[in-house]
Amino acid sequence: MLTFSSQLQIYAYTPATDMRKGFAGLSAIIREEFGADPTDGSLFLFINKRRDRMKLLHFADGGFWLYYRLLEAGTFETLKTTDPDACQLQLDATELSMLLSGISLAQSGKRRKRFAA
Repeated sequence: MLTFSSQLQIYAYTPATDMRKGFAGLSAIIREEFGADPTDGSLFLFINKRRDRMKLLHFADGGFWLYYRLLEAGTFETLKTTDPDACQLQLDATELSMLLSGISLAQSGKRRKRFAA
């Protein structure tokens, strides 16, 4: 399991993302859609349309890290913003950990399906 500092800035891109994108494609989304610098040390989260795959892009120690998560079963929670025109959502380390663990952020701790029983 990944652990992140509580000081880490975490941003989720709320529209569906093409998971074929790599470092350059995801960095372009960060620059164009977020208006941010992908090398500022923040962690950026992307989820595909089916919500069964997630990528995390993080710049640390002079290079990019790209984490890729594919769920065996179930989906990641749909991330929604309060502003319908916004394409990003800021999360904290606890919320990211809950999201990765399959705990619903919206339904106060309800577990989402992950593995076939």
